[in-house]
Amino acid sequence: MNVLKVSKLTIALFVLPCLLLYVCLVFVPIIVSLYTSTLDWNGIGESKFIGLDNFNKLLFHDAVFWPAVRHTLMFAVFSMLEIPIALFVAILLSRFVKKPNFLVSSYFMPVILSVVIIGQLWKTIYNPASMGGMLNQVLDWVGLHSWSQQWLTDPDIAMYSLYFVALWQYLGYHTLIQFTGIQNIPSDIYEAAKIDGAEGLKADWYMTLPMNVPIFKISIVLAFIGSLQSFDMIMVMTGGGPGNATDVIATHMYRMSILSMKYGYGSAIAAILVVVCLVATVVINYGFNRLERKYT
Repeated sequence: MNVLKVSKLTIALFVLPCLLLYVCLVFVPIIVSLYTSTLDWNGIGESKFIGLDNFNKLLFHDAVFWPAVRHTLMFAVFSMLEIPIALFVAILLSRFVKKPNFLVSSYFMPVILSVVIIGQLWKTIYNPASMGGMLNQVLDWVGLHSWSQQWLTDPDIAMYSLYFVALWQYLGYHTLIQFTGIQNIPSDIYEAAKIDGAEGLKADWYMTLPMNVPIFKISIVLAFIGSLQSFDMIMVMTGGGPGNATDVIATHMYRMSILSMKYGYGSAIAAILVVVCLVATVVINYGFNRLERKYT
């Protein structure tokens, strides 16, 4: 077999343009944001260097920040809880459906819809029955009137209503990822397992799950990091309200940076968000790398 030999200089020349683009679009904005977080600046006029005062105010004197952090982390946890469900659906599709591509594509449809469309759709579903809200109308129709709620205006349940919409939107996305991973597992392995008496869900438990750990990790990382950056759906459906009951880190950052013209303070929030994303990625990768070594 002929092996194409390429010098390291040639490899570097091909990699350099993408590396420069990545640095300019990712690392440079992060560094600029870290610098801006040390300023008292409205984003337009003159700035004043204030050191770590923004972080001190953010961490110890901001009544909205820590609840927003809690909402963000809960959003991330709920998003990760759908991954086992997506894996189970993918296993059912690959085992019991002869031509599953149509169903997988159908489940994926909400992902390609505009967030504005999804937000408006679910706002209509969550409306009170008097305003045509389908959910409350169905509950009234089946005799569960006491279950009717003000889904987006009750501070106690508004955030959970948003969690459900996010789960509905991205379940098909993670199902597709898990389904693709399962399809890449050689069928010979299942045939050998069947000879040894392992088939059906037993084979999936001992064969599919361990061999699908790398794909499972991809879904977990995407779900967790994506949830930490959640913004658009919340702004469309509640705008962070009622009060600050559905505020997350990104919406709080937007409100401080854009609406309140506290650009330096908003940059401090962005810096905290970057740190949380990096720490979460490292922890998740460490945990799954141990699992991969265990099952290799």
